[in-house]
Amino acid sequence: MFQPPDRIRHEFDQIAPFSSDGWTHNNHYHPFLLKHLPPRIESALDVGCGVGTFSRLLAARAERVVGLDLSPEMIRIARERSTAFPNLEYELADVLQTDLAPASFDCIASIATLHHMALDVVLPLLANALKPGGTLLILDLYQAESTGDLLFGALGIPVGFVYGKLNHHEPDSEAARQAWEEHGSGDNYTRISDVRRVARDLLPGAQIRKHVLWRYSLVWRKP
Repeated sequence: MFQPPDRIRHEFDQIAPFSSDGWTHNNHYHPFLLKHLPPRIESALDVGCGVGTFSRLLAARAERVVGLDLSPEMIRIARERSTAFPNLEYELADVLQTDLAPASFDCIASIATLHHMALDVVLPLLANALKPGGTLLILDLYQAESTGDLLFGALGIPVGFVYGKLNHHEPDSEAARQAWEEHGSGDNYTRISDVRRVARDLLPGAQIRKHVLWRYSLVWRKP
């Protein structure tokens, strides 16, 4: 069951002030995602861009970047933090209600966003908006479905602690913890087996990988 857009919008408005450009479980994988792109591209789309952390990384190598988000507060903060990037624009929009022109982006990225939507609905939209040879980059959370998944996920606790210390990650404030807990209480994550099944039908050849900090990645190059 997916949360209605109004609830998602409210929850992301609440966590926006606490969204950091520093080390987080999501930001940790930014270098991994970027290595799948060439040094220079013409255009990129960041779906669920949040405060624009990954959008700004894309803007360092793309001629034009568009960031989409459902949350007005996320977009407001993203714009505030992106004044040094004239090639980066943000739009307050629901990707499922946005008319994406076919074959218009060299890269489409989405981080911790697609679990709010049905993959078999959103993936064809993103694939259609990619240029031939373009790259789809997805990082999202997954639901454990086996003892192996649970054991692998348990590794994320000490690993995340160590990475956080090495990157001088400050503990969340009480207000931040409450906002994130409210947000997480309604989330439903996708099982890796379902990601693989949908990708097999819609994105043949996609590379899907499970990562230790409770994330999976999907990388697909459009033929």
